[in-house]
Amino acid sequence: MKNPSQNSKLFLFTLFLFFTLQKVQAQENQLIEISGQVTSQESKEPLAGVSVSVKGTINGTTSDQNGKFKLRSRLKFPFKLYFTSIGFQPQEFEVKEPGAQLNIALATQTILGNEVVITASRVEESILKSPVAIEKLDIRAIRESPAPSFYDALENVKGVQMTTSSLTFKIPNTRGFNIPSNYRFMQLVDGVDMQAATLGVPLGNAIGPTELDIASVEITPGAASALYGMNAINGMSNLLTKSPFLYQGLSVYQKTGLNHVGGTGRELSNLTETAVRYARAFNNKFAFKVNLSYLRGTDWLADTRTDQNPNNLKSANPSFPSLNGENNVAFDGWNKYGDDVLAGSNTVSVSGLSINGKANQTLNVARTGYWEKDLVNPNVDNLKFDASLHYRFNDFLELSYDYRVGKMDGVFQRGNKIQLNNVVIQNHKIELKGSNFLIRAYASLENSGDSYNVKPLADNLDLASGGSNSAWGTKFKNALGAYATANGALTDANLAAATKYARQQADAGRVEPGTQAFQDLKNTIIGINNWDIKSSTIPDAPVTGGAALVQKSHMYHAEGQWDLSKPVKYFDLLVGGDARIYEIIPDGNSFVDFSRPIADRGKQLPDGTYGKNVYYKKFGGFAQATKTFFDEKLKIFASLRFDYNPEFDPKFTPRLAAVYSPDEHNNFRITYQQGYRFPGLFEALSYVNNGRVKRVGSLSYINEGLGYLDNSYTRASGVIFNSAVNAAVAAGADRNTAALANRDLLVKADLPKARPEQINSLEVGYKSVFLDNRLILDIDAYTNTYNGFLGQVQVDVPKGATVGSDAAVLNMLDANRDAGQDRYRVYTNAKNKYRNYGSAFGLTYNFYKKYTIAGNVSFNKIKSNENTDLFVTGFNTPEWATNLTFGNREIVKNLGFSVVYKWQDAFLWESPLVTGRVEPIHTFDAQVSYKVPQVKSTIKIGGTNIFNTPYIQYAGGPTLGALYYVAITFEGLLNK
Repeated sequence: MKNPSQNSKLFLFTLFLFFTLQKVQAQENQLIEISGQVTSQESKEPLAGVSVSVKGTINGTTSDQNGKFKLRSRLKFPFKLYFTSIGFQPQEFEVKEPGAQLNIALATQTILGNEVVITASRVEESILKSPVAIEKLDIRAIRESPAPSFYDALENVKGVQMTTSSLTFKIPNTRGFNIPSNYRFMQLVDGVDMQAATLGVPLGNAIGPTELDIASVEITPGAASALYGMNAINGMSNLLTKSPFLYQGLSVYQKTGLNHVGGTGRELSNLTETAVRYARAFNNKFAFKVNLSYLRGTDWLADTRTDQNPNNLKSANPSFPSLNGENNVAFDGWNKYGDDVLAGSNTVSVSGLSINGKANQTLNVARTGYWEKDLVNPNVDNLKFDASLHYRFNDFLELSYDYRVGKMDGVFQRGNKIQLNNVVIQNHKIELKGSNFLIRAYASLENSGDSYNVKPLADNLDLASGGSNSAWGTKFKNALGAYATANGALTDANLAAATKYARQQADAGRVEPGTQAFQDLKNTIIGINNWDIKSSTIPDAPVTGGAALVQKSHMYHAEGQWDLSKPVKYFDLLVGGDARIYEIIPDGNSFVDFSRPIADRGKQLPDGTYGKNVYYKKFGGFAQATKTFFDEKLKIFASLRFDYNPEFDPKFTPRLAAVYSPDEHNNFRITYQQGYRFPGLFEALSYVNNGRVKRVGSLSYINEGLGYLDNSYTRASGVIFNSAVNAAVAAGADRNTAALANRDLLVKADLPKARPEQINSLEVGYKSVFLDNRLILDIDAYTNTYNGFLGQVQVDVPKGATVGSDAAVLNMLDANRDAGQDRYRVYTNAKNKYRNYGSAFGLTYNFYKKYTIAGNVSFNKIKSNENTDLFVTGFNTPEWATNLTFGNREIVKNLGFSVVYKWQDAFLWESPLVTGRVEPIHTFDAQVSYKVPQVKSTIKIGGTNIFNTPYIQYAGGPTLGALYYVAITFEGLLNK
């Protein structure tokens, strides 16, 4: 590694080289100035904000409020200028000599069928001729959407399924296998990956562009790994911001809204968002921009009271019909924590009871726990700031630096619910861009602030004020005996009342929500950075731990690409490479230093750390060749990517594609590609000290000394085993004898060594533009095969015994849970292959004047396997979903409207935290907007779910209701 002086010399040499190149360029060509005016062909009025660029370079500017523009260049004549503006047909103009005053008239274009995208192939190309399905939201589409923000507008894009965890967290997904912390869908902002690695959540809307700075959004559903590497096997979104050279002046945005108007569990609340942007360019050489925004509101509430452990399940109490419904003592609520029966971490096995005249009866009883609404904060805010500096050395070389920071609150769901408070994420990016190359490096810095994990908070509230599980179970059993003494023997007739009484007695002294004692204990627990140990910081608390989430890790990334098409000549060639290093700072809960002994991994050292930093690395490169045939009617794409992670074997990822365009209207495509996804940080390296079930990453060396890979039983088989044992004991058998007699019900987990997740994808599609650019059709169909799908399985390790032995079988008894078992939830690969397929259809039709109707429908389905797997993969996607939009951007001068109807059918959501049915969704969104050109402003009045039909998007997620808003935007003020 170079020392600092060597690095300084290298940096100075690089700067010297750039300035030398600039000087040589200046000596070769004389500086010329081109100026002119842009007007509307229809109205003859000047057009402000028109992008004027020199084709084949990075040089460009925008027209001012009088439609006038001016730019300087050192190019030789002739060269071409390219004029673009939202709502107008792009136009090229060839400049042949200096001194001419250009007058450009742009024709109105209702539908931009020839939009240009860059995400699909990493180079500019027509959206009609992209080799894969791609959708684009430009500035006009965003402005005309009734969604309250550009990010919400993604939900209306063909094939996109949005998951709303919070007002500040919205996660898109495409083509199935959806989860709130979506590792398979990549989110970029100007090329920067927005996945907060250690927090495990994408932050595209939390620290991404403001409403004023977004230029466009491009979404590619389906695999993109061949060009973008890890985390892009389901798709990706690319948020592109406005250049300070092209969009100048002062802009201001103010939105005020109302939500919780009924049916969402909270009272009527106000939502506000303010944003300011200022950009300025000087002589087409230097430019800067700054953005600031602040959002505040009352968050959506997750408060579904559904029981996911009904009495008919073996994990409940199916032998006692009086314990059905709300009387179920093994109740495991969707949005309740501390009652986690299905994980086996918050239950008490109360045995030796006499019920209905039968001795030795057993009840599985859940601890009482706490509802999510009492554990999370109702108010959230989001403060964002970013600034960038740009310098053009010449027409072909631009250097920029971007800084982005966001402070946010909110709730998101991974293995558990996480309450984020005062989380701060920072991004630094430096980029050197030429006409045929790009070099980019960035760093992402995380600080979880005052955040906490909701499950250990609930667990430790119960433990601290209600006693240990064994003590609580004893009180519960004694209360049942007292009830039987006072009211007669326990029978089906009085069992429900008896268990209700027993719970009240066992919970005596337990802190209750709404009391000062509850708030004080909660504040203490969320300040303790240890989720599963005894703590002396809480008086009179024999068993308790903390819930603080403390993560301050870093991610460093560098990448580059080079277009070699000109020197190669025979075909277009693009090559690139990237490197990424995650620096994980052990926190004692989610990540630890694995070089320390197992007993010490979660303990703090005298220097305040939890051990040495852990590094997770990934390197890759790609090459993409394209060539056209038959008078450019057929275009062939071939790309190959290589990725290496030191923890796994290297992987090659190919993509082959063809686009056939027999004429200017019709475009057919077919694409085959593979994709690999290395496990994310949480999937690979987590060591979550989470209550009585430890979550562990997939890397094999974590297992050393623990045994969960090769010496464990599946938790699911343990439930069946204990149910059979309890039934035998109730019939008069000895418990140990019954356990050994039912040993064959226990299933050895035998977990495989982790490997990268792989996808093989085949996609066909068709795009066309008809009726003089007034009708666009877009159809795609796909089939995916996942191999080594990554997920979580819960296993139980018999302490001090080998799986299959008598001692191991006896340790698996619920009665021996604390002393005889270690429980783990392990990230591992599925044994089966999983196949899903689907299709999407989109149509946009300008049928009369400026009236437009648009719609899309998507279908996604998974093919079932004959054999059960280690875990449930969770397709978590409705089979059918549709959006229908009707609008007119200008009914009369400056007045427009749009209405959107959204529907999706019911589906089953499966996850380690909550499994349940998500009901169909029917909603209407609408907006009316009015432009006031005299003051460069737009007033927008709108709402989402305007008929206030409460719904949820995923099991365990919040209930979403209506949101009504008024927004006013001023753009291009102080633009000189």
